[in-house]
Order: sequence, then C-alpha cells, then structure tokens
Amino acid sequence: MTKPSTMERLERWLPWLAVGVVLALPLRGLLRAPGPPMEEGFMLVFPERVLHGDVPNNDFLHLYGPGSLWALAAVFKTLGTSLWTERLAGYAQQVALVAAMFAVARPWGRWVAAAGAAMAAIIIVPPIGLTALAWVGGLAFGLWAMAAATRERIVLAGLLAGAALLFRLDLVLAVVLGLFVASRTMPRARQYRLVAAVAAGLSPYLVHLALAGPGNVWQGMVVDPLFHLRGGRRLPLPPSWSHFDGFLQRAGQLNAPGWALPAPPSPGQLTLWLLLLVASVAALLVVGWSAVRRDPKSTRARTLFVLGVFSFGLLPQAFQRADTTHLAWVSAVPIGLLPIAVREVLDNRTRRLSPTRRVIVAAATPFVLLLALVPHFTFRTYVDATAQTFGYHRESYTIRRGQRVFYYGRKDAADAVNAMLVDVDRLSHPGDRLFVGTGDLRKTPYSEAFLYYLLPELPPATYYIEMDPGVANAADSGLDRDVASADLVILSSIRDDWDEPNDSRDVGPDGPNQVLARDFRLAGSYGAGLFGHGLYELYVRSTPR
Repeated sequence: MTKPSTMERLERWLPWLAVGVVLALPLRGLLRAPGPPMEEGFMLVFPERVLHGDVPNNDFLHLYGPGSLWALAAVFKTLGTSLWTERLAGYAQQVALVAAMFAVARPWGRWVAAAGAAMAAIIIVPPIGLTALAWVGGLAFGLWAMAAATRERIVLAGLLAGAALLFRLDLVLAVVLGLFVASRTMPRARQYRLVAAVAAGLSPYLVHLALAGPGNVWQGMVVDPLFHLRGGRRLPLPPSWSHFDGFLQRAGQLNAPGWALPAPPSPGQLTLWLLLLVASVAALLVVGWSAVRRDPKSTRARTLFVLGVFSFGLLPQAFQRADTTHLAWVSAVPIGLLPIAVREVLDNRTRRLSPTRRVIVAAATPFVLLLALVPHFTFRTYVDATAQTFGYHRESYTIRRGQRVFYYGRKDAADAVNAMLVDVDRLSHPGDRLFVGTGDLRKTPYSEAFLYYLLPELPPATYYIEMDPGVANAADSGLDRDVASADLVILSSIRDDWDEPNDSRDVGPDGPNQVLARDFRLAGSYGAGLFGHGLYELYVRSTPR
C-alpha cells in the first residue's frame, strides 16, 4: 500500500485546519469577554449546587434536562469550579457541534463540509460567547445521533439521542423526527434496537425523577417553560423591522461595533434572518426528498432528508423568541447545511460547471447570503470577538472575589459590585442564606445570578436563582417565603427598565417587597441605578429568622 503524497495529506487536512482556525480566532477574546449575568451565572451556580447535594427542580428552578448540569458538575469536580472551567466546557460543546456539522456533510466533499462547519461556527459562537448553555451541547449530541443513525450505527445513535434529550428535552421533536425518518428503511429488528438504545440513553431521567420527585420535574420542565414562561418571553413574529423588540437586544446595540459594508437596518436583519432560516429548512427538505425519490437506496440522499427533517424540528425554538440568540441556536444547523443542498442540486441539475466550481458555489452560498442579509449578528460579531483576541475593542471589566472572577460589560456595575462585596464579607458569616433579586420584586425578568457564584459560602435562599417573568413573580411562587428565609438580600435595579411587548410587563404580588421592608434594613447602596435606587443594594436582616 503506497503512502499518501504530501499533496494528498494537505487535501485531507487543510479543510479541518480551516475550520480549526475559524474556531480558534475568537477564543482568547471570548475567554475574557463579558458573560450574560443570569445565564452564565446559573451555569456556574447550578452545577456547584449539584455538587453540594441540591437537586434541580426540587431545590432550584431548572427548565431543561439535568444532563448538562451533571456533566458540568463532573467537570467542576475534576478541574475545580471557575469561570475558565465553565467557558472551556462551553467551547468544547461548540467544537463538538462544529465537528458534527463536518461529519454529516462529509459525503459531499471535504471542502463543502468545511464550509458548512465554518458557517456553523460563525453563527453559533458570537451570540452567547463561551457560556456552557445546555442547548449547544444537546444540539451537538442530536446532530451526532443523526450522523450515527444514517450510517446505521444503531446503538450509538440511540445513546446519543438520549444524551441530547438529557441536555434539552425540547429537542424531542427534532430528534424523534430525524430518527423516525432515518429508521424507515431499516428492518424491524433494527428499529426495535434503536428504540431500546434511545430508552437506555434516557434512563438517567429515572434517577432525576427519583431524586426530584415526578411532580417537581413535571412542574419545572413542562408546566413552567411551556405554560407559565412563554407569555413573558415571547416576541412578535415576524420581528419588527424598525426597532428591536427584545430588551437585551436593544441594550446590546448601545455598544455595537461599526460595520463598513452596506447592510439592511439592524432590527430588520432579524426579520431577514428568520426568513432565511425558514427558506434554508425548506430547501433541505425539498432537495432531500427529491434526492430520496430519485435514488431511494442512496445513503447520501437519505442523510440529506434526515438532516432536513431534523432542522425542521428545531424551528419552534426560533419561533418562540426570534432574537439573535435563539435564531443563532437554530440556524447554525440548517444554514450550515446549505452547502450540501446546493451541491446536491448542482450535481444533479447542471453539467456546465466543473466539479471544482460546484464546490466553490456550494461553499460560498451561505456566506454570501449572511453577508448580504444578516452581517451585523454573524460576521460583525465574529470579527469583533476576533479583534478582542488581539486586544482591540475590548470592553470588559473584572469583578473579583478571591480566586473567583466574573467579567461584566459595564464599568459602573463592576465597580459597584466590587465595592459591595467588601461589605458582604464584613456583614456575613459562612452559612448565611443569600437572596439575589430585582430592584422591585413584583417584576422578575432577569437576575444577577453570577453573585451566587462569587459568594459560594452563602447558600441561595431562593428556588429562583434563575428569575423569569410569570414564574418567579407568580402569585403562588413562594418568593415572599424565600425572602423571609434569607439573612442577606442583594437587589439590583440594573434591569428594572425592562420593557418588552409581552407579559414581562405584568406586575406580580407585592408580598416579597413587604417582607423586605418588614424584616431587613438597608446596609449599603452601590452605584447610581434607576428610580432613585443604587445599581445594587445590600440588605441585612433586622429581625430574628
């Protein structure tokens, strides 16, 4: 057997190297970039609480499967709890997703696969940075499950599908549809093996049900996210052309970097992005179905159709809240898969283009579309993160307590928290219970959950480490009892001007505020906040608990 030549080795590894460069360029910048205070905060706090014996849906609200918390808890147990550990775990999830994109697209050629994988990286990396949120990990497992199923690696496909649903139960539509289509041509015995493998992959849910209790799991993972939360998080469809509907979207645009190329207005790009996402899914379905009808025995054709069906199952995640994060979470897959659909069409519809030109056209298609229609939330954000790697455009401020660090995007907030932590150390004792909430506890659209991470010796006094409208401030939430159980309370008015066209504007009961006024005294106010309050206010108990 002859050894491959240098050119052959280059042809084999250069596509992987190109994808690796795309993934690596923003890494250093993202490691030191500001994190989303609630989302990254609870992905730091929840796994650590698991290590202390707390159970999701019993001791704290968790809207998704327990898999990501168990995985991160294992990482923290091995490598220690830190922002760096959590972010590198998040980066590993992104690498796994991008590698899965390359693997499923490989039958259409290495460079087509590399283009799709690079496109997925450019879409998925910037919106949430390196935060180890469960969606990306679950999506990676789900896509690897599709790759295994189309290659008839039945047991592996089932176990990977179970892992995806352990991370995010709301991936169930995409996973089930994809596996159903992939298994249609299998003998009945192999279909049974697939079902058994999926059941085995899901079996850890039995542990979760036993620990948290079936009622708590049903409430936290089904009732709260599907019925109580939707009204306070949904945004108009299609997104407004002239303005941003999402509060965090508007806030993020205050410090958005410039963009020299012509582009549609930033809010309008969300509408175009949603339309492009739907069109991409439709293209995958139509081209995949046509390929299967043309050659029912073709593994490549079946793979394309399975990926189209899987992508279709992801759409509800984008429709429920069409902001940049949710659009990126979903569109990384179907838009990243566009090159294989274009290559399939070119291979079967035209002979005028040479194979090399077909690859170029297929690979360039998603890049041209995003550059023309949605550059601000893809290429601009990616370029800005890369610039931060090399020390440019960095607006990140350090909050530090001992060895624990968190990065914030506002200097006044970082300064206020650093000053407040000195007083917390002076006024608290290990084991005191800490409550972190909004400036007005009748409205709970967001939480500075990272503060629990910075103060690990103070156990959370509330079930609502993550705060959501319609959930934490519901009439029967028990938030007033949580406040009453605390020794220290930190309130932040930093999001008290939250305003979205949904039920997050609704005001809940005043009981938590009344408990605060009755049982606590103000110990310190830090920074200039809204409505005459400090950005952060520290309260200590004035009556016995």
